[in-house]
Amino acid sequence: MITENQDIVVDMLKDPATYGEAGPVEAIETHISRIFLVGQRAFKMKRAVKLPYVDFSTPELRVAACEKEVELNSRTAPGLYLDVHRITRAGDRLALDGSGELVDAVIEMVRFDQSNLLDRIAAAGALTPALMTRVARMIAQYHRGADVIHAAGGSANIGGVLEINSAGFATSHVFDGKEIETLNATFRTALARHAGLLDRREAAGRVRRCHGDLHLRNICVFDGEPRLFDCIEFNDQIATVDVLYDLAFLLMDLWHRGLPEFANLVMNRYLDDADDEDGFILLPFFMAVRAAVRAHVTATQVEEGSRDSTKLIAEARSYFRLAQALLVETPPRLVAIGGLSGSGKTTVAEAIATQIGAPPGARIVESDRIRKAMHGVPAETKLPDKAYRPGVSERVYRQIAWRSELILAEGGSVVADAVFDRSEDRDRIERAASEADVPFAGFWLAADPSVLWRRVSERRGGPSDATVDILSRQLQRDAGASTWRKIEADRKVGEITAEMVPLIEGKTSTAMSFRKTG
Repeated sequence: MITENQDIVVDMLKDPATYGEAGPVEAIETHISRIFLVGQRAFKMKRAVKLPYVDFSTPELRVAACEKEVELNSRTAPGLYLDVHRITRAGDRLALDGSGELVDAVIEMVRFDQSNLLDRIAAAGALTPALMTRVARMIAQYHRGADVIHAAGGSANIGGVLEINSAGFATSHVFDGKEIETLNATFRTALARHAGLLDRREAAGRVRRCHGDLHLRNICVFDGEPRLFDCIEFNDQIATVDVLYDLAFLLMDLWHRGLPEFANLVMNRYLDDADDEDGFILLPFFMAVRAAVRAHVTATQVEEGSRDSTKLIAEARSYFRLAQALLVETPPRLVAIGGLSGSGKTTVAEAIATQIGAPPGARIVESDRIRKAMHGVPAETKLPDKAYRPGVSERVYRQIAWRSELILAEGGSVVADAVFDRSEDRDRIERAASEADVPFAGFWLAADPSVLWRRVSERRGGPSDATVDILSRQLQRDAGASTWRKIEADRKVGEITAEMVPLIEGKTSTAMSFRKTG
C-alpha cells in the first residue's frame, strides 16, 4: 500500500544536478526500494509502503530504516555504505541535508561494477573454488559475531516461516490447491521430525540476528574481497533465524542454478570453520523452506501483473519443484576414499560428494583438514613433521571415524577422505558404517608411482602437506589386504566418478558387499 506520493522526490533524485554530476542517472526499482546510479555513487531510498512485513509509511520510519541498513551492512561490507542523507523541503525546494522539513531519506553507497555481483559471476560461469571458499569462511565469521537471540524455540522460529509460506501460497493462482496442501503437509511432517534438534540448537545459541537474505545477488566482490550486503534491516523477526537457515539460502540458490559442486563446497568449508556439525542434517529441510519462500514470492509477482508473467510462472514452479525434491528423505550412506598421496583422493571426494545423500550432498570428512584443525591452524598452513607422527595420525583417524558416526547417526551421508593405508584405519571406518547400519563403499585409488611423484611434486596450495619424501615412505609400506574396490586413478575425474556412482547409489547390495564384518 502506498501511503504518500514520492514522485517529487524521485524527480529530484533522477536529476544529476542533485549530486553535482553532469552524467545520466540510472534508476532501478524493487518492491520496497528505488536505487539511483550516478557517477561513482549509488543512492538508495525506501518506497513509502506499508506491508505485513515492512513499514516505510512515514519519513521518520524511512530515516530510521536507512540508518539501520547502513549500521548493519557496514559490518559485513565496510566501505561500501557511506552515509544517510535527509531530504528536506523549504517552500517548494527539496535539498539533501537541508534545514527544512523532513520529507524522505536516501542512503549513499559506493557504486561498484555490477559484474562483481556473485549472481553475475555465476551466470558467466566464473565462480571458482577459491572464491567460494572465501565466501564460506566470511559467512562463518559473520555468524560467529552475530547477536544471539532467545525469543522463541527453534522449531517455533521455523514454524513461523512455514506459516508465512502457507499464507503466501494461498494468495497465488500459480499453484493449485491440492499441490499446495500436499507441500504444506510435508513441511509440517518434516518440522515435527526436526523439532527437537531445532529447539536444542536455539538453546545452544544457534538462532541469531542474521543477514536474512543471503543469496548470490547480495554478495559482491568489493575491494578484492567477497562481501555481504543488502541484509534485511526492516524486520528483525525475519532476520532472526538459525545460522544454518541463513546459510541455506545461498546453498539453495547455488543448487537451483545447477551449481551443486559449489553448494557442496560452501557447505563443507562453512562447517569446517564453524564447527556446527550437529546441524548438517537440517540443511536439506532448510533449503526446502528457502525454495518455498522463493516460490511464493515469485508467484506473488505474477499476481501483481508483471509483464514477465510467463517467465515468472516458470521460475516459481521450478522453486516449487525444488522444495518438493528437497523434502524427500534420502537414506544415509558412508563412502571411504583411500589412496597414497597424489592419487587424487580429495578431488574425487569433492566430485562424488555432490552425488551422495540429500542436497547439498555429503559431508566430507578429510584427514588433512582434521589434522590442521587439531593444531589450531588454517587448512593451508604447513605443519611441522612432528604433526605427522604415528600417535598424531592415530588421533586423526579416530576423529574421522567419530565424526562420521555422529553424522550417520543423525541421518546424514559422509565421504571419508584419507590415505587409509593401514588395515586398522580401514576397519575403523567400516565399523562406523556397520554400527550406524548404513551402506558402506570403500574405494582405493591406485596409480603408477611415476604419476604420484609428478602430482605431488607439482602440487601447490591446498590442505595437504605431502612431499615426495612422504610419498616415498608410503610406497615402502605394505597396505595389506583390502576388500575395498580398486579404482585406476590416472584418469579424468569424471571417468572415475562415473565408475564409482553406480556402486554407491541405487545398488545398495553391491555397496554393502564392500564392507567387512567383525
